[in-house]
Amino acid sequence: MNRAESMNRGITGVAPITEVVIPSIKEHVSAEEWAIRVDLAAAYRLVAHFGWDDLIFTHLSARIPGPEHHFLLNPYQLMFEEVTASSLVKVDVHGNPVNPTPFITNPAGFTIHSAVHMAREDAHAVMHLHTPHGQAVAAHEDGLLPITQTAMLVRGDLAFHDYEGVATELEERERIVADLGTKNAMLLRNHGTLAVGGNVGECFIKLYFLERACQAQIMALSAGDKLNHPPQGTPELAAEQGGVGLKVAANLLAWPALLRKAYRLDPNFAT
Repeated sequence: MNRAESMNRGITGVAPITEVVIPSIKEHVSAEEWAIRVDLAAAYRLVAHFGWDDLIFTHLSARIPGPEHHFLLNPYQLMFEEVTASSLVKVDVHGNPVNPTPFITNPAGFTIHSAVHMAREDAHAVMHLHTPHGQAVAAHEDGLLPITQTAMLVRGDLAFHDYEGVATELEERERIVADLGTKNAMLLRNHGTLAVGGNVGECFIKLYFLERACQAQIMALSAGDKLNHPPQGTPELAAEQGGVGLKVAANLLAWPALLRKAYRLDPNFAT
């Protein structure tokens, strides 16, 4: 199978889904796994709410505790606004579903997410987007500029990975991991954004700040080239503050509020 053909790995012959019926699996998984499923499903709904989704493409994942390194990934056929806690597919390190499922997974999603989950014990959640603003900054030679507070808070935790085509080749995993290192955010050059977190909430907030920073940068650059740059030393200070504050803000403040918002938008995500 050549590289182009590998894009359809596991997809050929699958029938289209015309009606989505998802029975609850809450009684068949542990309470700990169910809580992670609910958080991750909420993240999918919030990505759709903020307009960050890209039809069915891009992916958010979360690891299930245990030595098996199983993780949850979106069912490839569903829009993000359709994802529920029960529809998330649990896969092993080879991308194979652990339990019977009517859904398939995205080969590119498996490549990117399995790379990070397998290499980083602290990577309990990984999120990757293709937003126009994120792609634009990822295509900009200078990457993310320290021109807004939002950018400065995450820029010190930012890595870069050069574009290699649609990420379907497992060999790319080693290069993604090497480029990410110990960072928790990444610009996939000419491709999009990625965030890593110790849980779904931390990961989502890191991604939110990265996406907002990219949006603000594109808006600032579109207004002209007379940018106001912060005083010397302040980007480094803000980066230190972000490293300390974002995790606390995510766990105690922002993610609980976002979870309440997800329930207000449509509580069916938690089924």
